[in-house]
Amino acid sequence: MQITKFTDLSLRVLMYLTYEANGAIVTINEIAQQFDVPRNHLIKVVTRLNKLNWVITTRGRNGGLKLAMQASELKLGNILMELENKTSLINCAEPPCVLAGRCNLKNILDHGLHAFYHEMNQYSLKAIMDKTTQNAVIQLHQRYATAL
Repeated sequence: MQITKFTDLSLRVLMYLTYEANGAIVTINEIAQQFDVPRNHLIKVVTRLNKLNWVITTRGRNGGLKLAMQASELKLGNILMELENKTSLINCAEPPCVLAGRCNLKNILDHGLHAFYHEMNQYSLKAIMDKTTQNAVIQLHQRYATAL
């Protein structure tokens, strides 16, 4: 299973937002520049993260975004399940499978997918942010701040 670019960018945005220097709000332009991604695509990602109540967005001149909760509350399995929107790896109805109803493949794959999400929920966004990752994110924030 490979995650979509949308999910990948969503995870990177959430990781970037774990660093809050003096409660500063991060702008979409900052994230777009730091990750070298199109602003329009990033807006779609941030909109989805906001609808999921994982980030808080503020419009206007002094607007931006920040995490809506502690990084330890955001479980990786829940993030992946919500963003990937996959509850099953195969669909026996499209295209119609001649083995449908007489095969155990779908059940086994579904079991494996649910086990994957369960295992990923053993990790939070905070767990992703080990010292090396945290230092890399801090450097990105500092690089942006000195470029202003």
